[in-house]
Amino acid sequence: MRAALIDGKAIAADMRARVLQEAEELAAAGWQPKLVSVSVGDTAAAELYVRNQQRSAESAGVAFEARNYPAETSLEQLTGILQGLNADPRVNGIIIQRPLPAHIPVKVLQKAVHPLKDVEGMHPASIGNIVYNDLALGPCTAVAAVEILKTLPLPMEGLNVTVIGHSEIVGKPIAFLLMGLGATVTVCHHMTRSVAMHSRAADAVFVAVGKPGLVTGDMLKPGAALIDIGINRIETADGPKTVGDADFDSCAEVAGWITPVPGGVGPVTVATLMKNAVLATRMQMDHYRAAFANTEV
Repeated sequence: MRAALIDGKAIAADMRARVLQEAEELAAAGWQPKLVSVSVGDTAAAELYVRNQQRSAESAGVAFEARNYPAETSLEQLTGILQGLNADPRVNGIIIQRPLPAHIPVKVLQKAVHPLKDVEGMHPASIGNIVYNDLALGPCTAVAAVEILKTLPLPMEGLNVTVIGHSEIVGKPIAFLLMGLGATVTVCHHMTRSVAMHSRAADAVFVAVGKPGLVTGDMLKPGAALIDIGINRIETADGPKTVGDADFDSCAEVAGWITPVPGGVGPVTVATLMKNAVLATRMQMDHYRAAFANTEV
C-alpha cells in the first residue's frame, strides 16, 4: 500500500478558520491584527511569497502591508525603519523578506525586530524560548512541520523521531519542539556517519536539507511518517519542477504518511505565520493594557 498523502492545504485551511475567528474578536476590541512585509531591492525572488502571505492574511482577517525599499538602502536606514515599526502600535508583526542585498546581513535585521512583533520566530529570543518549552512565537516552518505530525494518529510520548538537518531555524527548533512533546529525537547532519541507520529506526522522519532525493524508501521504517520540508527546483524532461528532499515515489511505497512538495509543509507554514500574527497582537494588547494599568496606579 502506498503512503497516505498528508494534505497540507486542508490543515492550513482549518488553521486559518480558527485564526479568522480570533482576528475578528481582536478587531472588535480595537486591535486589528496587522502585518508589515519589508523587502529590499529586487523583489522578484520574494514576490511569490509576498503574494501568498497577503492572500493568506486576507483570508485570515489579518491586515497586510508590503513595503519595498531600494537596494541601496543602508543597514542603518533599515534598522531605523524597523525601530519605527516596533514603536507603532498599529503594526503587530514584521516580516523580513529574503533574499536581501549582500550588504544587509539578515541576522542583524532579525535581531532588530522586537520579540513581541517577531511573527516569523527568527529573533534569538524566540528561538531560545523553545528550549524552555515557551512556544508563543516559534519559527514558522519548524512549528508547521510539528503541527502536521500532531494531526496523525501517532502518540507523541516516546515516539522515536529522526530529524535530518540541523539548521538554527528549522532542524534544531523541530528537535526541541518534539522533545517538549515527549518524543525521543535523533538529529542527523553532514557529519553523521550513517543517516540511514537512524532514519530506519524512526517512527517519524523530518528532512530539511535542501538536497533533492536525499531520503529514499530504503531509508525508512515501513509505516513511518515522512515530513519533507525541502523545497528544490530541478529540471526534468517536462520542464522545471519543485520537489522536496525525499525521493517521493520510493518513499511513498514504504512510508505510512508522507507530505507532498508542494502542498505539504508550505501552506501550513504560511498559516502558522497568520497564527503568530494573532498571538503577537494579543500579547501586545495585554502588554499595553498592563502598562496602562500600572500608569494609573
